[in-house]
Amino acid sequence: MKILITGAAGFIGFHLSRYYLEKGFEVLGIDNFITGQKENIKDLRSYPNFSFLEADVAEFDFCSVGEFDFVFHLASPASPPKYLKYPLETIKANAWGVYNILEAAKNGRFKKVVFASTSEVYGDPREHPQKETYWGNVNPFGPRSCYDEAKRLAESLCYVYIHKFGINVRIARIFNTYGPRMDLQDGRVVSTFIVKALRGEELPVHGDGSQTRSFCYIDDLVEGLVNLAESEKAKGEVVNLGNPQELNVLQFAKLVIKLTGSSSKIRFVKRPIDDPERRRPDIGKAKKILGWQPKVSLEEGLKRTIEFYKKKI
Repeated sequence: MKILITGAAGFIGFHLSRYYLEKGFEVLGIDNFITGQKENIKDLRSYPNFSFLEADVAEFDFCSVGEFDFVFHLASPASPPKYLKYPLETIKANAWGVYNILEAAKNGRFKKVVFASTSEVYGDPREHPQKETYWGNVNPFGPRSCYDEAKRLAESLCYVYIHKFGINVRIARIFNTYGPRMDLQDGRVVSTFIVKALRGEELPVHGDGSQTRSFCYIDDLVEGLVNLAESEKAKGEVVNLGNPQELNVLQFAKLVIKLTGSSSKIRFVKRPIDDPERRRPDIGKAKKILGWQPKVSLEEGLKRTIEFYKKKI
């Protein structure tokens, strides 16, 4: 089986690539290293069934690489600091990137397409927990819109190619995911809190820390993506992938301090514009059509992630 993974140098892309490589499948990774890490590709090259192309998915001719069983489109800056730094690149990677992939699929190059969307399509949700049927509460004219609206546009493109051309597409709405290999400079709450706690620095909690998040361990997410790609029931579907356990950011900061054994203090800072108040997936659909739900507890996943970061700091 042949797998193509865009964003292979990224956090999720690395783990998904490694999963399929260890199964003995042939994997082609594509990345332009705007936010991906070259170290990840270096490690993936240790597998003889891995190949790599440095390219921008917004400009790449996917018909040039032959035929593949699955293509996973993961390429995109994903953390607020990254997509705020690269807003145009974020829009292009999602909208133009997925268009190029869907055109190649229309021309018979890919049997199945998996698009990595995001919980950010729900914006600052007025429905809780968030089901796939919820349309969202998104600001289309704000600093986060380059990511939120690009993902929403990409989903719309997928819809057109599913219903007009019969392309076999399935969409994963990915909620907060964490684990080893997250970039230390990622800028999201898990990496920021762990790095600062290990260094004995203050943990910056936005607002009063009452806003909630849910965190899915990377191994669980990879299993969900694999099930989504392989399930015939998932054809043409949009599925939430995330951990429904919810806690507020202040609780999370205290948990990180506890698990790292840190003496760090908490510092309250101004909340970013359009920062969501609550975030929790309804995973009933994933349970029903994929037979999937997270297995790794938050404490266990954080312990594994902390051990990884200890080696990097």
